[in-house]
Amino acid sequence: MPEVKDKSKKDAYEKALSAYSQAMRAFRKGDYAKAKELLNAFHEKFMRERELVDRAQIYLSICENRQKDTIPLKSFEDYYQYAVYKLNQKDYKQALKLLEKARKEDPKQGKVVYLMAVAFCLMEETEKCLKTLKEAVHLDKFFGILAQNETDFEPIKEDKKFKVITKLA
Repeated sequence: MPEVKDKSKKDAYEKALSAYSQAMRAFRKGDYAKAKELLNAFHEKFMRERELVDRAQIYLSICENRQKDTIPLKSFEDYYQYAVYKLNQKDYKQALKLLEKARKEDPKQGKVVYLMAVAFCLMEETEKCLKTLKEAVHLDKFFGILAQNETDFEPIKEDKKFKVITKLA
């Protein structure tokens, strides 16, 4: 009978470890809201696993603090600059969301559209990239010249559409 009890303890620990690992994946991705939610659920469900619960409490505290550190974005420049930061962090989807918000603030800003084209290229979404780059060049011919020298466009520089858009053809 003790063998069955040990197996059930081991199974419970494995489940706790799996739940904790899932929360840590969200934490490492910087998704503090999701990590906080998973850590709270973990805490409620696996209170008996003291070692993991203690660690979870520490990470829960960090999540709460990091969520407080959010930057209030209000203006075109706020959205644009934070999008550049997110692009540099390789968080392309978030960068695109921020660029869309910046675009709503000032739809005639070519630099936003150009940066969106860069993000699409980095995400390997060639058609969206070319369409957006064409739009940027229509707003300001300078972006065609800039694109010719942009290393982020290297993967598509031999594309005929890219050459037409940037006037390399």
